[in-house]
Amino acid sequence: MNSCEAPINFLEEGGLAEQFLHIEREQVPFGAVQLVRDWLQVSGQVSRPACEHPKRPIHGLECPRMEVSGARFWGFFRSVCTRPEKFFQHCFVHNHCPLLFVSQSGRNLTPADLPAVQREQLLQICDDALCEAVKLLGVATVVGVGRFAEQRAHKALSVAGISVRVEGVMHPSPRNPKANKGWDAIIRAKLEELGLMALITD
Repeated sequence: MNSCEAPINFLEEGGLAEQFLHIEREQVPFGAVQLVRDWLQVSGQVSRPACEHPKRPIHGLECPRMEVSGARFWGFFRSVCTRPEKFFQHCFVHNHCPLLFVSQSGRNLTPADLPAVQREQLLQICDDALCEAVKLLGVATVVGVGRFAEQRAHKALSVAGISVRVEGVMHPSPRNPKANKGWDAIIRAKLEELGLMALITD
């Protein structure tokens, strides 16, 4: 795989309560069915696991529910990039923890809900995967989407001795009152402040 020119890695937080939807759908970070299917042009079938929780059925691209975070994230980049090829010319999205954990009752479990030893083992594996992706693609800037992603990127890359720029932007989660007041304007201003908008606009 060739490196992008001055690529940006948008690092998604993993294990947040609302994130189960994109795993339930199409395995695209910040999944939002309509945008993933119609703008990113992702198609195909999502296989169902051998042991599926009855309260968390896998629907793939047929999932009827919308993830607000995904609609905001991909909706913003669709509005500024126009074409997905423009976005992916310089950027890619990496989910720090692309796994879904559920309790017996079907409640979503975040890494914070796991026992400390298991949590640290899991996060170390996720950190290692991030570092490998950064090295493989020759990433120049990692943008953590949410505070957790930013902090984890700083820690993982520092421990691995990988010197790249790490920044952060607000997570588009509907649980964040500030994001509900105009996330598009907030992230646009932040990316302009970081000098990154020129890489994604036509």
